[in-house]
Amino acid sequence: MPDATECRETLTRYLKARIPFIALRTPERSRALELLREIAKQLDTAFVVHTLSQGMRDLAEDRSVNEERSLVGALDVASQAFLTRANMTYVFTDVQQLSDDTPTARQFYDAATLAERKGGSLVVLTTEPVWPALQRLGMSIALDPPNEQELELILRELLEPYRGEIEIDWDDAAYRRAASILTGITKIEVENVVATLLAGGAVRHEDLDELSRAKDRIFSDISGVERVTLDADDVTVGGLEGLRTWLEREREFVIEQVHDRRLPRPRGILLVGVPGCGKSLSAKFIASSWRLPLYRLDLATVLGQYVGQSESRMREALESADHVAPCVLWIDEIEKGLAGGGTDSTGVTTRLIGQLLFWMQESQARVFVVATANDVGSLPPELLRRGRFDELFFVDLPSSAERMEIVRIYLERYFRLPVEAEMIEQLAELAEGFTGADIESAVREIGKEAHRAGDASVGPDYFRLCFRNLVPLSRTNPEQIEAIREWGRERAVPASGAHASPEPSATPPRRVVITST
Repeated sequence: MPDATECRETLTRYLKARIPFIALRTPERSRALELLREIAKQLDTAFVVHTLSQGMRDLAEDRSVNEERSLVGALDVASQAFLTRANMTYVFTDVQQLSDDTPTARQFYDAATLAERKGGSLVVLTTEPVWPALQRLGMSIALDPPNEQELELILRELLEPYRGEIEIDWDDAAYRRAASILTGITKIEVENVVATLLAGGAVRHEDLDELSRAKDRIFSDISGVERVTLDADDVTVGGLEGLRTWLEREREFVIEQVHDRRLPRPRGILLVGVPGCGKSLSAKFIASSWRLPLYRLDLATVLGQYVGQSESRMREALESADHVAPCVLWIDEIEKGLAGGGTDSTGVTTRLIGQLLFWMQESQARVFVVATANDVGSLPPELLRRGRFDELFFVDLPSSAERMEIVRIYLERYFRLPVEAEMIEQLAELAEGFTGADIESAVREIGKEAHRAGDASVGPDYFRLCFRNLVPLSRTNPEQIEAIREWGRERAVPASGAHASPEPSATPPRRVVITST
C-alpha cells in the first residue's frame, strides 16, 4: 500500500475517533494540508488551519475565519472554541519548541486537555519529536516523502498531459527508473524537477541522467556525508572477476525494488587487503558501474567533543544517506573510526558501532555500503559477523598478469609513445611485490621525465631504473603485509574469484587491481 494512502487512512481513523492531539511528522506542509483537506471533505466537517502568514482559515473552503496570526493567540482561539463547541479540529503548521517542556508545549498540553473533554482534535505538523507528556495525550503518525509507486503516479500526472504537445519518449520502464532515481525527495521537489525538464521542450531517455544530477543538487549540502564526483571513463578495472560477478548478480536488488518476493536488499560489502591495491577505487567502480551516486561517510568528522555529539552526527549522516538513496555509501578505512570496540572511556565507539549496525539491519532505504579496511584485526568482532555485510572480500597484491595490465594502463596515460610488449613484461617482473599504487608511482616518474626531455628521449634503461629505485611497502614493512595476506587467505573471499595459496613460496593467484585512467 502506498505510504500516503496508509497515512490518510490512519489519520482518518484518528480524527473519527476524536484523538485530542495528533502529531503529523512531515517536512512537506503543502502535501500534508492537501491530505487533511481530502479528509475534511470526506468527513464533511470543518478543519481550521493556522499559519503565521494568513492567520486561521477554513481548510476545505479556503476562507478566513479569524485574523489571529500569532501562535499563542491562535491557541487561545482554539481553546475557547473547545469550551463552547464540540468536534472542532484545529491544524497548526508553524510550531517550534515542542520537543521539550517549554511554554509552547505546556500551552498545547492545556489545549489538548480541553479538546479531550469536548471531542476536539489538535493536529500539529512537525519534523521534530514531541514533548513526551504532550504526546501521551494523543497519537503520532509520519507522512514520509513519496515512495516509488507514488512517485511514478506523480510523474505520470505531471508529464502525460503534455504528451502530443511536446516530445515525451518515456515508456513504462523509464517512468519506473525515474521514480527509483527520485526516491527520497518531496512532491514539490519532484514538481520542480519535472518543470525544468518540460522547460527544455522535450523529455527523452537521456534526461534520466539529468534527474540524478538534479537530485544531487537538492542534497548537495546534506550533513555528515560528502558527495564524490565520478566520471564513468575515469575508472578502469583490471581483474576483479569474483567481485564483479557477485556485484552483477546483486545489482537488480539495489537498483530497483523487488516486489514479488520478500527478499532482503543487499546491505553492502567489506573490502580488506593490502594498502594501495585498489580497495577505495572499488567503491568508485561499483557506483560508476551501477550508475548510482557515491557518498563518502567520514567517521573522523562524525566524532565530536561534547557528550552525545558524535551519536547525533552519526544519526544525521545515516538519515542523510537514507534520503539520497538509492546510492553507494563509501566508508573508507572504517577501522580508524570504529577500532577499539568500545575501549574508550566514554563508550562513544560502542554506541557508534551500535548505531551503524542497527541502521544497516533495519533501514529500508536502498543504500549499498562499501567499507574498506587495512588493519582488519582492530575492527570490532560484531562488525565482521555474518549478516552484517553481505560479503567480505580480500584484495591481495597483483599477480604477474595484473601487473602487466597495470603497467600498460599507466604507460598509456603518462607516456605518449607506444611501448613494446617485451618492455611491459620486463617492468611487470621488476614490479613483483608492488601494489597498484607503487606501479603508478614508478610510471609517473617516467611520465615526468618524458615531459621534461621529450618522450623519444626516455629509453628502456630509464624505464627499468624507475622501477628498480622504488621500494614497495611489501619490502619496507613485510611483517605487516604478510599478516594482512595471511588473514585474508583464511577468512575472506578473494575478490579475484581465485583462492589464495597458503604457501608463501607458491605462485600467487590472480588478484584484484583497480586503476583509474
